[in-house]
Amino acid sequence: MRRPGRTRHRLASQRLVFSPRSAPARAGRPAAAFRQRHHGESGISEGFGAPEVWHEPVGRDNVKYLTEPPGDSYVHPVTVQEVAERIEQLPKRFLQNLEVVQFSRMTRKRALFPCYGMQWGSAVYLYPIEASLVEIYVGPPRPEQLIEARMFGGKWEQEGRRWRLVWTEKAIRDFYLNNVLIHEIGHTVDDRNSSFQDRERFANWFAVEYGYRASRGRR
Repeated sequence: MRRPGRTRHRLASQRLVFSPRSAPARAGRPAAAFRQRHHGESGISEGFGAPEVWHEPVGRDNVKYLTEPPGDSYVHPVTVQEVAERIEQLPKRFLQNLEVVQFSRMTRKRALFPCYGMQWGSAVYLYPIEASLVEIYVGPPRPEQLIEARMFGGKWEQEGRRWRLVWTEKAIRDFYLNNVLIHEIGHTVDDRNSSFQDRERFANWFAVEYGYRASRGRR
């Protein structure tokens, strides 16, 4: 599945975790899972390495938080305190494999392959979003994108041939805390599935059950 292209060569599709599991792990490290703003077709994953610093698991009891500047024209939509408080609300059994949460910067290279979040080993990486809180797309959203945006308060607007996904501060905070973050933690919890489809299915379910539904008092 692809989603319509974003500007600066960004492709748009339903935002899914991208797990290049078919590529060999380097230095014995597990493949990364991306909470992308686009999802490439088969083949794009083969040569792509996670553009991040690897955090070796050390059996840490408490989550370590690392913060990098978001980059020019970008902002971190959530704070360390907000993320820590949200993580504390999860059942303790889901935190056994989570050791690091890193707020990463947006670089020129990452802007060509933008992610909302990423899971790699025992670490979760959260990426900044445009400071305007407006994402620009060159094609219409898919039905599932419309539904997801509506769930968290994002609004799609057509502007000529382009489409904009517009967030408020409250909406993007909700989306990151109860979707992106929980989705990535779901990947650290999943020790059964190995295929991309199965791992993605589990992480999506985990994000809905322990993110969206839990935050709305529906569990």
